[in-house]
Amino acid sequence: MLSKSLLDQGYCLSEVLFAAGAIDDIEHQVARLRYQGAGTRQLLEMPWCADLAKRMAQHEQLAPLLPLDPVAVQCTYFEKSLDQNWLVPLHQDLSIPVAEKVDHPELTGWSEKEGRYFVQPPIAVLEQLVAVRLHIDDCGEGDGALKVVPHSHRLGRLSGAAASSARDQFGETICSVPKGAALIMRPLVLHASSKATGLSKRRILHFLYGPASLSHGLRWHHAIR
Repeated sequence: MLSKSLLDQGYCLSEVLFAAGAIDDIEHQVARLRYQGAGTRQLLEMPWCADLAKRMAQHEQLAPLLPLDPVAVQCTYFEKSLDQNWLVPLHQDLSIPVAEKVDHPELTGWSEKEGRYFVQPPIAVLEQLVAVRLHIDDCGEGDGALKVVPHSHRLGRLSGAAASSARDQFGETICSVPKGAALIMRPLVLHASSKATGLSKRRILHFLYGPASLSHGLRWHHAIR
């Protein structure tokens, strides 16, 4: 069961979520994107992406995995290929997009990306979030598939040394995902990826879902429901 895997392992893999025609429509929209570097974080501002976020939240495979009364708060597009290639070291996703800065001692790591504020909130906030990585292409080990450390989402915020120790203890799983399916994960689960070695593209829409309301005076920049 997907919900048990997400709870115990910190991640799970869905079956294909949309028919081929629907994925073709998403590919068409992605092909029209204009951005610099390997991707962009601002897709929820586009009506087609906001609509897709709503459809995914209501999908029979995904709805049981998301927070109660979820809102989509971010969608990031990544494209990895031999022309646009990179590796990602072992890490946790600790920052969230918010509407404005808030002065509170438990809010750290403030940054600004693409004109938006990001902050590292307390662990209790991060534990409520779920990421859904919709794959627009087949993605195997040679395409720079994500590698996750099972159970590591239960360990809180980890230093570099503690992250390496957790990987030694629990091992690392390569998440090969077919086109149209999704990798669902807790942001606190340790993950990394290698450079692509094949000739394919690895295009991903990374949606982040959370509760409608935040603590510590924070507000989401986007909250699509």
